[in-house]
Amino acid sequence: MFDVRDLTTSYGPVRALDGVSFTAREGEVTAVLGANGAGKTTLLRTASGLVRAERGQVRLDGRDVTRAPAEDMARLGLAHVPEGRGVITELTVEENLRLGGLHRPARARRADVERICGLFPVLGERYDATAHVLSGGERQMLVIGRALMAAPKVLLLDEPSLGLAPRIVTQIFDLLRSLVASEGLTVVLVEQNARSALSIADVGVVLNLGKVVVQDEAAALAADEKLRHAYLGF
Repeated sequence: MFDVRDLTTSYGPVRALDGVSFTAREGEVTAVLGANGAGKTTLLRTASGLVRAERGQVRLDGRDVTRAPAEDMARLGLAHVPEGRGVITELTVEENLRLGGLHRPARARRADVERICGLFPVLGERYDATAHVLSGGERQMLVIGRALMAAPKVLLLDEPSLGLAPRIVTQIFDLLRSLVASEGLTVVLVEQNARSALSIADVGVVLNLGKVVVQDEAAALAADEKLRHAYLGF
């Protein structure tokens, strides 16, 4: 479903990605792991068109999207939730959600708003509230819900657990797992919390200094004590 081949990205003289290749299989969670500075966020930003690749290819459902503009990605089936819970605080929960589905027919948007509020009941409770009153966990749910409004085939998530209480993290990860199981969503999850990410992932990709160290089944990575200590911090 989502295939990266020899992806190379530089910021001036600094090479942030150096020939990165991996495949995220349809209907699975692929966790991208590594220390700060490993290239995880740059990988998602390059894959979603926010940063131009120097070399390599990104394929989405068999289609080359390497040079596609970021604003076209939602129509092509790719949704990216960057780190930082970027809600528009002046808008209501409903308005934030509707922004995520602007390219879709009005009837589909109405149905999807109801579906998202069913997935995240707290958003239904705060439906008419402006986003600035939401807690950090509620904002994270809102940005994920807004991304799902685009009906993506592939969802890129950058550090969704950052700064959240463990209970909220568990709730969000459980929801991701259920979406993968029930809807066949493909998730690429960048996470600093490697233990939690591997607990819900099917496959793990470990980056170090812009290069892939290993790609393997999540259970195998979690069981590899030497690799965990060297690259994953647990």
